Amino acid sequence: MTALDVDRHAEPEGLVDEFTHCFTGECRVNVLQILFRINQVLTQNADLATLVSIVLDGMRQQMRMQRGVMMLYDHRSDAIFIHDSFGLTDEEKGRGIYAPGEGITGKVVETGKPIIIPRVIDSPDFLDRTRAHKGRKQDKLAFFCVPIVLAQKVLGTICAERVYMNQRLLKQDAELLAMVASLIAPAVELYLIENVDKVRLEAENRRLKSELKQRFRPANIIGNSKPMQDVYAMVHKVASTKATVLLLGESGVGKELVASALHYNSPVADGPFIKANCAALPEALAESELFGHERGAFTSAVATHKGYFEQASGGTIFLDEVGELSLPTQAKLLRVLQERTFERVGGARSVKVDVRIIAATNRNLAEMVAAGTFREDLFYRLNVFPITIPPLRDRGSDVITLADHFVTTYSAEIGKPIRRISTPAINMLMSYHWPGNVRELENVIERSVILAEEGVIHGYDLPPSLQTPTETGTGFSGTLEDRVTAVEYEMIVEALKASSGNVGQAATALGLTRRMLGLRMDRHGLTYKTFRTAGLHPRS
Repeated sequence: MTALDVDRHAEPEGLVDEFTHCFTGECRVNVLQILFRINQVLTQNADLATLVSIVLDGMRQQMRMQRGVMMLYDHRSDAIFIHDSFGLTDEEKGRGIYAPGEGITGKVVETGKPIIIPRVIDSPDFLDRTRAHKGRKQDKLAFFCVPIVLAQKVLGTICAERVYMNQRLLKQDAELLAMVASLIAPAVELYLIENVDKVRLEAENRRLKSELKQRFRPANIIGNSKPMQDVYAMVHKVASTKATVLLLGESGVGKELVASALHYNSPVADGPFIKANCAALPEALAESELFGHERGAFTSAVATHKGYFEQASGGTIFLDEVGELSLPTQAKLLRVLQERTFERVGGARSVKVDVRIIAATNRNLAEMVAAGTFREDLFYRLNVFPITIPPLRDRGSDVITLADHFVTTYSAEIGKPIRRISTPAINMLMSYHWPGNVRELENVIERSVILAEEGVIHGYDLPPSLQTPTETGTGFSGTLEDRVTAVEYEMIVEALKASSGNVGQAATALGLTRRMLGLRMDRHGLTYKTFRTAGLHPRS
């Protein structure tokens, strides 16, 4: 049943005029006070929160509604959501989200016309999305919903429900709320313009922070070796505190990833996470970048600038390569660590910050202290909770785990399916000493994914730095014959692996007879039994 048309024959006999008699308790003269208060607010500040409070209170008290809901329509996300209500729990409110055309509320938004349902139990369009009616007897409950429209644009709805003995009163209440909706429509539009975009951005910000927290939790750092398990245990213990952490380790081991895990699992995870690469800061500008400057502090200071520490207030600052700071900058950093205050360059006013500090370096700070290039007092301030990240060469099978992860990442990014890494290539990866650590491994795998064919990364797809006799196990010196021998060996191994040691199948796959393959296997010292039992490369 649409618009405001209700079947008059549905009225119980003797109750036709009930809505006009104030002595019955259903007189609507007292609703004039609601309209007066709405008009007062509109002429003063048009505050939607105040208007909504007046409307919902009037619906509950004067109009005796069991439930009342004001819903807003966000055109960009195409979602209709509950802005405020009474008679619903917070959980029920959270479920009340509709799309245009969905349920009664969605149809009101889609058509811009009110809908009256004398008995919700008879309406298939009544979805009960909030589940407020679940398990409750609703035989006589009526529901109606009117649009909030301005300049032919639907902004939301006002919906209500209660038991009506008089259908004319139901129609009258729907007309009354339709009038209220038209009165508050300008305030609703202003609210949507000023707030819904803000709310959407805040929700998106929360979603991204949640994703970052999941991405950088310790469980998502790749590697299960004993040295990394020790790192995870340290991260778990210190993450929930605001203690200063010093991350130690060679370049490329993943110190920034650990710093991110510390921040996104800390009490200040919702605050900013500011990264400052101290090695990239020119000495003349390091102080300005870290602590900010006042307008006119130097020639190019045309405006006041907040430094990294101010930007990080309420969150975490990550000082990468802290060992590269000059002694004067170290002195100012020491004061921040001690007092959490500093002055901007060219300023006299002290700035106080509430910030957690995580520092990292690939240098030996103790040796630098002995050499006089790093302040001893600063070293002890930073060295509250040191965590040493192991180099990749000490992480054993993590090399393959990381390699598989990077293969998955870059095959998806490039759009090139890579099924696996060949056994000889795995041996080469495991034998290499990885001076560039995880960063070097990532670059190697990205290159190999680009070069690989037929969905497999072979040894010859790896860069020349890994192509040595020790790593390949073939002992070739670089001649054509030796390289052909190495490729032949790898292809035979792969065919035997694929066939689980079945020499006939392997020979067919290689385009050889069983006898020819047997001779080549003898030449390379290969036996089918190895591939049937372990399924691994026979040489280690």
